[in-house]
Amino acid sequence: MDIVDELKAFVATARTGSFTAGAEQLGVSNRLTSKYVAELEARLGTRLLQRTTRKVGLTPAGEDLLARAPAVLDELDALLSNVSEGSRGLSGIVRVSAPVTFGEVYVAGMLARFAEAHPDLTFDLRLDDRYVDLAADGIDLAFRIGVSETLSLKTRKLGVFHSCLVVHPDYVKFQGSPQSPDELVHHACIVDMNRRQPHRWVFRKNDTEIVAQVRGRFHVNSARAAIELATAGMGIAYAPRFAIADMLDTGRLVPLLEDFDMDGGPVSAVYLEGRTLPRKIRALIDFAARDLQTTHLLQRATTS
Repeated sequence: MDIVDELKAFVATARTGSFTAGAEQLGVSNRLTSKYVAELEARLGTRLLQRTTRKVGLTPAGEDLLARAPAVLDELDALLSNVSEGSRGLSGIVRVSAPVTFGEVYVAGMLARFAEAHPDLTFDLRLDDRYVDLAADGIDLAFRIGVSETLSLKTRKLGVFHSCLVVHPDYVKFQGSPQSPDELVHHACIVDMNRRQPHRWVFRKNDTEIVAQVRGRFHVNSARAAIELATAGMGIAYAPRFAIADMLDTGRLVPLLEDFDMDGGPVSAVYLEGRTLPRKIRALIDFAARDLQTTHLLQRATTS
């Protein structure tokens, strides 16, 4: 039995809390994962996991091994990957996570452009608006919108996004256009519940913060859905500019309150701290940094 497979099975099971979830992460059977862990325990002469009918927990020996094994596996993967890639180019699988709207608008297309030059790479793109656990979900690289406060992640800032208010021209024709944030109370606003304070839209002008409390018939949990409703004339949407650039260019949507600044923040590539970054992941990050500048979806990053 291969000790590397045994260690991978143990780490996946320990991190996910079950043999079933660990097996799904590894892409093998539940039975084989359980067998690998049992073989590792026999090899070490100690129990690593406490098994119950609902989940597994770590013994003291298991806790000690889990604190060390992932770094060993990462170093081994990086070593083998770099040797292999150095002789025949980038290869293997790259697991990428991104927020839904940014993933649909940009990341999927960017991966397609990157893949053209690297035919031996396989991509697993997972779109989710929650902050995924890179270690537990086996993610190599995640794109994050806004400030990441996770200390276990390394961050490379790729650019800065900005938001704006948009509406269909027919809405302005029949309902008028607000001239200041406080007039939004009289308008139909499409509320994105993914925002931390969805009914509280913040504006800034001349170093003064102005808060508008908004309401509307439509509550959504997707910036893309809010934009679609705005294009249907259902109201005013608060959206990141990277998601609406084409619609602004074609006039399907028009901006409102352009004299006011709205929320924005960094767009970053993040990966796990404390590991040697495989060459294929570093190459993908470098490509995304260059590609974002050519697409003009973001303002150029001033710091990395």
